[in-house]
Amino acid sequence: MVFFRINGLGYNCGYSKKKCPTNALGCIACIKNRLKEMGFEFNSSIDIFEVDSNEKQLKLEQELIWQKFLDVINIKHIIIMDKISGLTVLNYPVSGVDIDPNLLSGFIQANIAFSESEKVSSKGSTFLFEYQFYEFQYKNFNIILKDGDFIRVCLILDHKPSNKMKNKTFQFLESFEKKYHNDLIEFQNSGIINFSIERVVENIINHFDISLVFPMILAHSIPPHELEKINSNVIQKAIYNLANEILSSKPFFFINHMLNRLKRIVKLEPNIVLYEIYQLFKGKIIIPTSIEAIAQKFETNKELNKEKIAKTKSISPILITNGDLGNLEEQIKNIDENIAKNMIKELIKKAKSAEKDLAYQVTQKEYNKALYIAKEFNFKEELTKISQKIFNLDYKSKQIELDFNIEMAENAEKNADLINCINYYQKAVEILEGFLVYNIFDTRLKKFKKKIMKLREEI
Repeated sequence: MVFFRINGLGYNCGYSKKKCPTNALGCIACIKNRLKEMGFEFNSSIDIFEVDSNEKQLKLEQELIWQKFLDVINIKHIIIMDKISGLTVLNYPVSGVDIDPNLLSGFIQANIAFSESEKVSSKGSTFLFEYQFYEFQYKNFNIILKDGDFIRVCLILDHKPSNKMKNKTFQFLESFEKKYHNDLIEFQNSGIINFSIERVVENIINHFDISLVFPMILAHSIPPHELEKINSNVIQKAIYNLANEILSSKPFFFINHMLNRLKRIVKLEPNIVLYEIYQLFKGKIIIPTSIEAIAQKFETNKELNKEKIAKTKSISPILITNGDLGNLEEQIKNIDENIAKNMIKELIKKAKSAEKDLAYQVTQKEYNKALYIAKEFNFKEELTKISQKIFNLDYKSKQIELDFNIEMAENAEKNADLINCINYYQKAVEILEGFLVYNIFDTRLKKFKKKIMKLREEI
């Protein structure tokens, strides 16, 4: 039997190719005839694919999800407007692009009225009527617009729309007018919106898959069987671990950034990686979060950091109360050389104390202050001495970072987490390339580069 995929639907034609009674007609033409016989209507945007293997089925699904993602990142703004008056019913900015809906509404109404009366395109815009859609340009954006009985749905895009996006827009318009039929009549008569804007926005997000471009976090609790599935999939495991790594220093991540990070680590087609991200998204392992939730989390973390700093100040003699170099500049304006040298000694003493406590950032800060004073007073001996200490400190902190990344890479390799293994080895290589200042004969650089190439081949 031959299996086909028609706009996402599966269809088994019931015949093998050898025994097909309409073999001369060709499979695609045959399927179209059958659809017409069953009463289906379709236009030239219909997609029909023959699926002759599991590999082809997987590849097709990867391409469909990739197109879905491209469609979402293409959308910059969605506006619903009244068809007669042009008044804005809903203005939903998907990205941070600044668009005045009232100006755009006036532009659209004028273009449509002019084109319908004169049958020509307006100056400065490309105007098309295709599949019952209006398409034209506004500033640097592409616009598609679909007319209903009561409203116009307008999508402001970066690039030209795909047929799938047009279909989605048409489906949204149909369901919206059906659901809010009486409310839309009331709006045309009185200009009053009686339905929930929040619910309409939620419908838009779900229908156009807008949540794919939302900030993402990981689910707080993941069932053991789901973790088992993730760990058995090399790419999903890498995505999950990389997400954890990002979330250790940031409150969220974006799918697009995740794709770019993984692209730098391993040479996989982005649609393959996105497919696995989407499986985690569908399985609610990766979940979208609102800007409000991020802001609240940020404020909480800020308060925790304030408490941490307060506690540190009360127990540590390391921190200097004189602030940054800007404050230091004011302090040293009217002092003599003896006071300046004493200040340098005090700062070096604090830097050494901080280094013993492994507080390298504080150490760096104190040495920088000492170096600043030495430069201002042209203390050549102190300049040489402090510069050497900063150089040694930089080496030490880079060495700790290098050891950490090598250890993480080795652990990832033991756990068969090859993508994250490459990620950590790449970080180690970056540090070692910086180390060429210190040691040009370090053989680990060549070793890790070979390791990365070998791991990529394994994947």
